[in-house]
Amino acid sequence: MYLSPRSARLRNIALAAVNGIVSLAILLIAPLGLAAVVINTALIVAATYITGTIADRLIRYLQGSAAPTSALNPQQRAQLEERDR
Repeated sequence: MYLSPRSARLRNIALAAVNGIVSLAILLIAPLGLAAVVINTALIVAATYITGTIADRLIRYLQGSAAPTSALNPQQRAQLEERDR
């Protein structure tokens, strides 16, 4: 499956946000100070985003020169390219 860099970034941000929200909910239940909760949540968000970005770059590197698969047939692709001009 091919993901554009923009959609991969959006996916990584969404994953980081969800992990941050879950960790925030868990940490707010624990008897910790507010600063510890905020710092831990920020670290989890950053680690999730960085891990996702590194994984995307590794996959792109391992795929090498493999052409991305397209769900469009050549006629549909030509129509879209014509429309976008």
